[in-house]
Amino acid sequence: MSDFTRRELLKTLGTGAAALPFLSGLPSFAMAEALAKPKQRLVILFSPDGIVPPTFWPDEVGAEFTLKESLKALEPFKNRTLILKGVCDRVRGDGDNHMRGIGCLLTGTELFPGNIQGGSDTPAGWASGLSIDQEIKNHLQKSLLTRTRFGSLEFGVMVPEHADTWTRMVYSGPNKPVAPIDDPYQMFNKLYGQLKDREILKSVLDDLKGDLAKVKNQVSKEDRQLLDEHMTLVREMEKEIQSARTVDVGHKVPAIEPGVRRDNDNIPKISKLQIDLMVSAFMADSARVATLQYTNSVGQPRFTWLGIGEGQHDLSHEPDTNKEAQEKLTKINAWYCDQVAYLATRLAETKEPDGNGSLLDNTTIVWTNELGKGNTHTLDDIPFVIVGGGLGFKMGRSLKYDRLPHNRLLMALAHGFGDQIPSFGNRDFCGAGVLPNLT
Repeated sequence: MSDFTRRELLKTLGTGAAALPFLSGLPSFAMAEALAKPKQRLVILFSPDGIVPPTFWPDEVGAEFTLKESLKALEPFKNRTLILKGVCDRVRGDGDNHMRGIGCLLTGTELFPGNIQGGSDTPAGWASGLSIDQEIKNHLQKSLLTRTRFGSLEFGVMVPEHADTWTRMVYSGPNKPVAPIDDPYQMFNKLYGQLKDREILKSVLDDLKGDLAKVKNQVSKEDRQLLDEHMTLVREMEKEIQSARTVDVGHKVPAIEPGVRRDNDNIPKISKLQIDLMVSAFMADSARVATLQYTNSVGQPRFTWLGIGEGQHDLSHEPDTNKEAQEKLTKINAWYCDQVAYLATRLAETKEPDGNGSLLDNTTIVWTNELGKGNTHTLDDIPFVIVGGGLGFKMGRSLKYDRLPHNRLLMALAHGFGDQIPSFGNRDFCGAGVLPNLT
């Protein structure tokens, strides 16, 4: 059965917009895809202000390595983790290193001249190319077999509303930054709000139940079990959303009380909600590419839940001799690693809709940063930690390179999706091909 025919059948059965992507991926309606390769997904997770090298990078190279304090949360996924040291942002031009760090991180190309002044360097504008997540999204959207409802989803946690070079890392093209959605209620509405004009917390589950009834005679017993699991996941998300809000649930569009998204102390809750929403979107096959951005370059979250009152950026400027600051920064990066581990856990415990393995088997998580080290603002040794599978990389290793351009890693991600681009971003850094020793 072709992709077109399958979707037309489901529409004929009267299934809703939220259920359509998930139902169309079930084996009962996806005979043509049975011979196709598994779904491939990409998540890029950003945290700001550099890391503490002695507590982050493993001392060893190869399969036998020890995870330091900042990366301990990945111990359960050690054999699915790839740690890359020596991958550098070699892009220069206008802007300070924070600006180039985030603006060139996923684009691999220079910033346009502009009037945004940062640090002591020249002012700059937006990036002059699209980001690798959007390149991969565009590649997947070209084929009926890999096309999804949204293509990509951009999540955020406490990202400032004002748009400038420090607050945007995703670009749909030159001079075209994409704002992340850092309100989980807004993201929930984007994913599930295009159903009938009812109260959102009631309509999602009702419509999915109705859709199950419509197709119950058309699917196998195994598929009905998968549908039940999907509805359970949506029900759990509804409970999470409802427990975190205080407004009347009778509103057709949730009206979030002022300050929830901007409340520093809500960061852990918002992070969990966003990650759960991302997993739900993957299970429904609403998108196969996602980004998750924590605050912004020069980010100043205060990790009060860890007993840390100072802003992260202020701490990152403290010298290495300030041991207390270094310990706090290590705890901060360990918390970010906890979020990566939580995402990996949720993906690992969620079955693929076709029943073959887990979502993590076919999802590559890339955790990165705009700087290698905060107090030096270096663009060398940008932290790249990869978790998961699906791109053919040989996982369970710690690798070290000699200042290789990160453009070559971006190319490797595209090639893993079958997008055989000859270069990405600044071509001067791509002549030697993809980053070596990944497969």
